Amino acid sequence: MADITKQDVIDFISNMSVLALAELIKELEEKFGVSAAAATVAVAAAPGEAAPVVEEKTEFDVKLTSCGDKKIQVIKVIRALTGLGLKEAKAVADETPSVVKEGVSKEEAESIKKELEEAGGTIEIV
Repeated sequence: MADITKQDVIDFISNMSVLALAELIKELEEKFGVSAAAATVAVAAAPGEAAPVVEEKTEFDVKLTSCGDKKIQVIKVIRALTGLGLKEAKAVADETPSVVKEGVSKEEAESIKKELEEAGGTIEIV
């Protein structure tokens, strides 16, 4: 059996249809128990261009987009979560959209979102 080079594989893949390539990727994922999410980005890039490096985000900002009709409850939760005084927490609620907390982990951001939504606010994690 002749040795197959990386270039042979690249040439073969470059001549495949998109549908055939998608099926190949799925089969490789199943065989090796991996996900080719980053590889899909590379395939979508034009030939000859480098695929963009995608880094996973580790810090998130919790943004209040609306207080809804329960503004007082939302202000109370903002105070409890941030340690702000009443005046500062009210300013955060009044100046929507505004960031309630910055640079928090995904778990903490989800927890804050849940608390503020239960109080009646509309939240966006960015």
